[in-house]
Amino acid sequence: MDTYRLALIGFGNVGQGFADILAQNGGELAQRYGARFQIVAVSDFLKGNIYDPQGLDAAQLLAAVRADGNLDKVKAPQRGWDALETIRGSEADVVVELSYTDLETGQPALDHIRAALENGKHVVTTNKGPIALHYRELMALAAEKDLQIGVEGTVMSGTPALQLGREQLAGARIRSIQGIVNGTTNYILTQMEAGAPYAEALADAQERGYAEADPSGDVDGHDAAGKAVILANMLMGASLTMGDVDRQGISELTAQDIAAAAAAGERWKLISLVERANGDVRASVQPRRLPLDHPLAAVGGATNAVTYSTDLLGDVTLVGPGAGRMETGYAIIGDLLAIHRT
Repeated sequence: MDTYRLALIGFGNVGQGFADILAQNGGELAQRYGARFQIVAVSDFLKGNIYDPQGLDAAQLLAAVRADGNLDKVKAPQRGWDALETIRGSEADVVVELSYTDLETGQPALDHIRAALENGKHVVTTNKGPIALHYRELMALAAEKDLQIGVEGTVMSGTPALQLGREQLAGARIRSIQGIVNGTTNYILTQMEAGAPYAEALADAQERGYAEADPSGDVDGHDAAGKAVILANMLMGASLTMGDVDRQGISELTAQDIAAAAAAGERWKLISLVERANGDVRASVQPRRLPLDHPLAAVGGATNAVTYSTDLLGDVTLVGPGAGRMETGYAIIGDLLAIHRT
């Protein structure tokens, strides 16, 4: 039995979802795969910072946060380290980086990942920022240190979009990738097609927790652009930046636009497109009218989907959840098992 000691940097919805999976299924995972995943440290700016080299009980962490909103009552011999001190000082084998996303600088996650690799620790992250902005640098550092970086949760949550493109389609040439990779905008467009005005659909999405109080990252296409960059660089060998993405959001779509598409047998979707053109790889995020028989047209609500167009298999489409605490927590499990198998 191999044991992997984990330091969680961030303990919000995703970190709690992951802890929930460990509490419920950790024993089964150990039995099935011969890998035991033990949380030894949690560092969260709001909830507290604790470290116990003997291990922290996932169920107790969850109970403390649900009861008090923090980790103050969880017994641990070391308290008060910040994130970087936790990464450098703990005996963790894997740093699970779950801090907030910044698609302009990648911080603070970028410094966290660099510190983990420089201190001989594998990394699993669901944070798009550092992967969209510094993928090649981080992968080179990981290779130099003979370490792994798991990033499955950065695109489509726990739905294995990156694994499909990188592993199962490894023998085929991917000509293009197009996808619905932002659940918030897909939900809004679905509600607009059902008759809701844009403002009402956005307010509904915010009430359901799909959209933030400031929804610009979603509705203006920034989130989808970050995912397009990750897909391009990881799966098509590009070196794109956020500035290379031709980006347009959905906020200017009107009820008349929605009705005109429906009358023509089409449906609006915010599509992230990555394609090879004249020897280059290009990326865009644009609202597009799709015919109803298109594989992405039927994907409604907050669901995500991606279609890989290949030379050998034609089009391969994957549909699944693109957000959620348990769904994204599942992505972490998959990356940890991949590290175990390496």
